[in-house]
Amino acid sequence: MEKRPTALILGAGIMGLCTAWALLRQGFAVQVLDQAMPPNPAGASVDHHRLIRHAYGAQRGYMRMVDDAYAAWDRLWADLGEVLHVPTGVLALDEAEGAWLRETRAALRADGRAHEDMTAAAVEARFPYLSGAGIRDALFCPAGGVLLAERIVAALARHIQAHGAVIEVGRATAIHPESASVTLEGGATRGADVLVVAAGPWIPRLLPGIATRVTPSRQVVVRLEAPSAAWVQAPMLLDLAVEGGFYLVPPVAGTPIKIGDHSFSREGHPDDDRTPDPREVERILALARKRIPGIEGFARLGSATCFYDVEPEERFVIEPLGRRAWVMSGFSGHGFKFGAVLGERLALAIAQPATAATLPAWAAGDEVIPA
Repeated sequence: MEKRPTALILGAGIMGLCTAWALLRQGFAVQVLDQAMPPNPAGASVDHHRLIRHAYGAQRGYMRMVDDAYAAWDRLWADLGEVLHVPTGVLALDEAEGAWLRETRAALRADGRAHEDMTAAAVEARFPYLSGAGIRDALFCPAGGVLLAERIVAALARHIQAHGAVIEVGRATAIHPESASVTLEGGATRGADVLVVAAGPWIPRLLPGIATRVTPSRQVVVRLEAPSAAWVQAPMLLDLAVEGGFYLVPPVAGTPIKIGDHSFSREGHPDDDRTPDPREVERILALARKRIPGIEGFARLGSATCFYDVEPEERFVIEPLGRRAWVMSGFSGHGFKFGAVLGERLALAIAQPATAATLPAWAAGDEVIPA
């Protein structure tokens, strides 16, 4: 019997697990390493929700990649036997008269994608739990929704293990791309024919070359109880305000309302104490207070800190490290939606190296067609 090629994946977040899933489909024997069994609560992928949307400003490569992402998620849902996505639509508001919403509208229009221009009064009429105060521009897209992130990570971990992948708990202290291996705490090593480093905000510590391009970023989110059933039907909200924007995820599938800010702290280390400071919580609530009347009366269900790995232009880094290793990094808060398709494309590049040349630029959002 011909020996199967082997793959070692460092990181059991959405990128590592989706790559493991796709490599299994390509015939590889797969081992995954992480600091804890997935879903690891410290991982960048592990939260109630992540968003999927075509609204991408001037980044038309990523806007169009969302179509590929939806198709890949459908293949994953078929394998998992469940759909872990809730359609909500997307409401984008702008009171700063910035370029992002105008560029989003132009990109959607150029591709013939459904969207609706709205006034402040129209926003209040359709979504009476929101205030139209200060809105200069608004756009509603019927496509888009919520990915149930933690449930997806847990289901993926179960699925790949059921299909022969091994998940091992261990903390890497060194990466050796030339031998496709890693050193663990205590001195043990693990290796394979090919290595994929998908360790999220820990990557800069492990790969000094990436540390000059990708920065860990401490991000706080606030969770609230929905005060009425109307919120369950709410769209995801992107609010671009003069003093700083926020996003809101509606309470779908039994989850709480979640509010976070659009900006990146670009501070901290993922091993730091993650207890949110009350001032961080108040800052996020202050961003949402004008838009959501009565938010002070919403029951607070807690807050949490996660860490992203941020590239300055929010362009994904999927690149070879020599001949036997790849790195996946720089996914900020918007990479999760592309996990399934990026895992598939990297697995294809590993299994069929002739297809690999266009992958880094395509993953970075350039409008190139993968081979």
